[in-house]
Amino acid sequence: MDEFDVVVVGGGSGGSAVAGRLAEGGKRVCLLEAGGRNNTALIKTPGFMPFLNDKSNYRYETVPQKGLNGRTGYQPRGRGLGGSSAINAMVYIRGNSWDYDNWEALGCSGWSHDDVLPYFKRAEHNVRGEDEFHGDDGPLWVSDQKWPNPGSLAFVEAAAQLQLPRNNDFNGATQAGFGLYQVTQKDGERWSAARAYVEPKRKSKNLDIRIGVTVQRLVITDGRVTGVTYSVGGKERTVSARGAVVLSAGAFNSPQILMLSGIGPAAHLREHGIEVKLDKPAVGSDLQDHIDYVSSWETQSKDFIGDSLAGTVRMAKAIVEHRRKRTGIMTTPYAEAGGFWKVMPDAPAPDIQWHFVPAMLEDHGREKVKGHGFSLHACVLRPESRGTVRLDSREASHAPRIDPNFLDDDRDIATLREGVRLSHRIASSPSLSRYEPKDRYAIDLDDDAQLDELIRSRADTVYHPVGTCRMGADADAVVDPTLKARGVDGLYIADASIMPRLVSGNTNAPSIMIGERCADFVKDALAA
Repeated sequence: MDEFDVVVVGGGSGGSAVAGRLAEGGKRVCLLEAGGRNNTALIKTPGFMPFLNDKSNYRYETVPQKGLNGRTGYQPRGRGLGGSSAINAMVYIRGNSWDYDNWEALGCSGWSHDDVLPYFKRAEHNVRGEDEFHGDDGPLWVSDQKWPNPGSLAFVEAAAQLQLPRNNDFNGATQAGFGLYQVTQKDGERWSAARAYVEPKRKSKNLDIRIGVTVQRLVITDGRVTGVTYSVGGKERTVSARGAVVLSAGAFNSPQILMLSGIGPAAHLREHGIEVKLDKPAVGSDLQDHIDYVSSWETQSKDFIGDSLAGTVRMAKAIVEHRRKRTGIMTTPYAEAGGFWKVMPDAPAPDIQWHFVPAMLEDHGREKVKGHGFSLHACVLRPESRGTVRLDSREASHAPRIDPNFLDDDRDIATLREGVRLSHRIASSPSLSRYEPKDRYAIDLDDDAQLDELIRSRADTVYHPVGTCRMGADADAVVDPTLKARGVDGLYIADASIMPRLVSGNTNAPSIMIGERCADFVKDALAA
């Protein structure tokens, strides 16, 4: 009962795709997930996103960040089937074609944009139909927003008034421009990776789903990963893998599990009393994340989502509507509109991404703000700063030590500075200025020192950590371009941790693509 062809660790975006595709292909798969099923109305209703609880979110914190005036940062990560696709803003973005061509230039053969596009298309069920860039018969539903906030439409118009082009498909021929985002929803409900790949196989004899388990370590025998040991109900159990183990625990937990298993920087493992099975300094290194600044404005207009009597009544009615018909403003992803643009002259592609939110945000939405208004995120798409993930203890249930090392490289704050300035020019454009927005953090934006201090006092992640088990052609890389671990047999890694460079956009769709590719790599290897 506890021997399988493949054991998949982690039921997030990459892991769901791997497990679903391998089970579909006839392999006996065991999927191990720390959280629950994530099948509640709270998860499925898009507008409930700010109210999701600890059961579905690890709610990690970083170590104090010297680049952020010593503040600790917040790092939400999905817990349960679907992973972060069960708690995110559902924005469907693949990144820029330049990103993947750059991966190949770095030695990751087979990962150019032409190579990965068929996998994006295979995964996708786009409501607009199939074309050169999109698929319409995949398991991942991608939908247009039908009930955007008037302020989100005003934002797109405001950008156009600055001669910034409109773009109705950021995953099409060009990424640059501004518009409404497409979202991973089906018929007004969140469509997580688990709903796409795992739930349809729930009754399959090929897929054994085990939730509520804590993976303790990989089982390594004579240089080969042969299984996984996990704990549940205070007892340890081991599942064996005849063919392969796929680690898909995410950019924080994949390196953590490797290190707990004796794979990682030798000196660090010894500090924690862990026997070194493979000295691999790249495990937990090369952490990259999108540093993000949120500008915020207050308005008298009730068009925007807000904390007031009128706003509360409106949302209460919207909840009833959504429960009855799956329509209306509770389908909001909150990050309804946005765009991509180049603010630095030497950038090879857009270097800032914007997310427009028709509500005032403070501390990732964790702090209530009275009244109505709007917010505009600006994030640095290809940061130069590099951080680490390390063990904080030998306990698998403890959070890892996360250090993104934000704004360590001066190029990052220089780029973010220009992105924030463009945010404010857009907010001053006629379409938004008619709301008479009041800047909640007014300073002299032309003064670099003032702006830098404001950024360092308020910036944080926009939730896209990658790189901690990087892919590469070099011997130091954690995985090779077939996602097979270097230095140990029988192990693959399939999540955002394998990205050699952070993609220029949200990371959910790329993580699903990575899972799709890994399933093919594993199938090919087992057939050989």
